[in-house]
Amino acid sequence: MNRVLLVFILCIFNSCDDGDLVIETIDFNDISISFCESTTTVNSTLFFKTNTTEALVLELQSGILKNEVSPETIVSTIPGQSQLIYRTFSENVASNYFCDAVPPVIPTVSDEFEAERGEVLITTVQSENDSTIFEHKIELSGISFVNSSGQRITDLRINDFGTITTEE
Repeated sequence: MNRVLLVFILCIFNSCDDGDLVIETIDFNDISISFCESTTTVNSTLFFKTNTTEALVLELQSGILKNEVSPETIVSTIPGQSQLIYRTFSENVASNYFCDAVPPVIPTVSDEFEAERGEVLITTVQSENDSTIFEHKIELSGISFVNSSGQRITDLRINDFGTITTEE
């Protein structure tokens, strides 16, 4: 009986390996969207959020932003049409990291998780104050991140990516 109990306890301890995954949540809801251009246009596709040593990078499909009111929510699938990447870095990352043609050597990417499924939802309205300005609300839905080792992040708190404006 003692041997059976010992084998059972050893099996439990050996089967509960979660690897080196230390990321518990991804929460960028309260962080503003950054972009590389001085102003966003309908041709802008790269948007990101940085939070000290981590970043959330969204690359929208080309032509999805339009200077017109969307009668319904525009949907872009991930990874088919748009891409979403979560990165952790060895040191604090500045927003110009994503805008350089060749990224700087430091900080280095510690880990990268690509969204393997999900959707980008975009709702466009015309500004109440200026009819030449359009506000694009970007939301994320059903996002699932997996890194190259197959590790998955399950507690995601990234629903509202933010709002950007474009002008005719």
